[in-house]
Amino acid sequence: QLPLPGSRLCLYEDGTELTESYFRALPPQTELVLLGPGESWRGCASDIERLLAAFCSQQGAVVEAARRLLTDERAPHRQKLLADLIHNLSENILAEDKEDDKKWFEGLESRFKNKSSYLRHSCESRMRGYMREVSGFISNVHPAARDAYRGIIDLMTDKLKSVKYNGCYFDRREEEEAARLCTTEGWFSCQGPFDRDDCPCKHSINPYSNRESRILFSTWNLDHIIEKKRAVVPELAEAVKTRDGREVNWEYFYQLLFTLDNLKLVHIACHKKTNHNLSCDKTRIYRKRKQTHEIS
Repeated sequence: QLPLPGSRLCLYEDGTELTESYFRALPPQTELVLLGPGESWRGCASDIERLLAAFCSQQGAVVEAARRLLTDERAPHRQKLLADLIHNLSENILAEDKEDDKKWFEGLESRFKNKSSYLRHSCESRMRGYMREVSGFISNVHPAARDAYRGIIDLMTDKLKSVKYNGCYFDRREEEEAARLCTTEGWFSCQGPFDRDDCPCKHSINPYSNRESRILFSTWNLDHIIEKKRAVVPELAEAVKTRDGREVNWEYFYQLLFTLDNLKLVHIACHKKTNHNLSCDKTRIYRKRKQTHEIS
């Protein structure tokens, strides 16, 4: 049914166009593609493009086709690819409540009734852990400055409580607050390493999709760009010690410790364990005094 003028015969494998002599030299059972005028074929990549295009429009059909192929497949590598494909496409991303996706909640405490509540709790736990580290550093603070350091801890704690420990960062229903980490329907992307534009491996995850993704997401790190232990907390302690009547800009340190100004979500493989060699902004450690003008 193709017109002869302009039609071409290509290798399925890589899209190489065949001449008559090349065609005759091919071994038996070589897979070919017949192209009409204006059509192109880039080999296996074209099949991948067609498969990806089908994800959105025919996801159910793709899953069913993969299941049929899996029943007869014997090669271990292809079995794994098909099984992973079925697993990833059979996600229940839109389900929020426990009754709609009971498997997702297996192993969790019964008090969690929906997915967002659990992920908010997870984020809150991370933030509380950061605060414990800041509080625990007080033994390293100069004795004369410890009361002032405790006062800053109290201010930071009150601030965290007022924003519910920033649990909204991992709540897909709080899209405006979580926009810098989260995309449509709970997808999160790796933001590291920070010395490049983005994650070179394009890691992404949707912890709302299934139980395995929820568990795997717990291994991702909220990485401090200016490091918490090596830079931020020691600098805060030093600022309190040497303030000499100046007011420590505790909100600047709060931003570095507990907000997305200095936190990024990073896949564990992209988490740099080496020293980041970044320091706090010296011009922001103390608050600028408001100038008063005396009127004569």
